[in-house]
Amino acid sequence: MGQISNRIESLSPSQTLAMSQKSNELKAQGVDVINLSVGEPDFNTPDHIKEAAKRAIDENFTFYTPVPGYMYSEKP
Repeated sequence: MGQISNRIESLSPSQTLAMSQKSNELKAQGVDVINLSVGEPDFNTPDHIKEAAKRAIDENFTFYTPVPGYMYSEKP
């Protein structure tokens, strides 16, 4: 691996990631934990949301939305 600058080497580890790691460790021990540290859900994205995202990309909805949003459509 290449050389890392002194400034990068002096950075502290992310406290947010440290909290998330601690939450994962507690969960592995069977502790009921709600992890609010990293802002990620603790479940997989539901299939209907993944399919809607794929459809949106295919239909070029890849830019910022208008302020009022888009009309919802159930089209396949």
